[in-house]
Amino acid sequence: MSQFTFHTLETATGESKDILNGLNEKYGFVPNLFAYMAEAPVTIKAYAQLTELLSETSFTPQEQQYALLAVSVLNDCKFCTAAHTAISKGVKADQAIVKAIVNNEDVADAKIATLVDTVKSVVESKGWTPEADLTAFFEAGYTQKHYLELILIVSIKTLSNYINHQTQPEVNKQFL
Repeated sequence: MSQFTFHTLETATGESKDILNGLNEKYGFVPNLFAYMAEAPVTIKAYAQLTELLSETSFTPQEQQYALLAVSVLNDCKFCTAAHTAISKGVKADQAIVKAIVNNEDVADAKIATLVDTVKSVVESKGWTPEADLTAFFEAGYTQKHYLELILIVSIKTLSNYINHQTQPEVNKQFL
């Protein structure tokens, strides 16, 4: 059982209530992660704003989901793994790739495999990505801009994954 407060549309107040109402309008429900984040309005706001910025990255929506999913799997975050598996369907991501990422199996698509391997390298090296991994990333067709945006993706997921580790939100039925 979590030691953290689970807020609802009825119990949240102030800025958190406004944010939860906005999420409810946008998604048709409030993801349970946000129900816990609502305790700290600046945190939920930061997460929501950073997530919105993903659409401005150089990655395709599918690549974004593969990377977000890979971080979540590496960080053993069940909630985000379920969420990004579900979201990946909405952006028409290749479900064989999604399954491979979730199961820690080899990804058949060479470029996406390099993306996933680079995510692993960034997370496991705590950002000290070995030169060989960077070279492979660039040789796969990604750029320095992509790499810096990948750090953004890792940062966003680290924020939510770590909060989920402590709050242990139940996975919303919409993600199952």
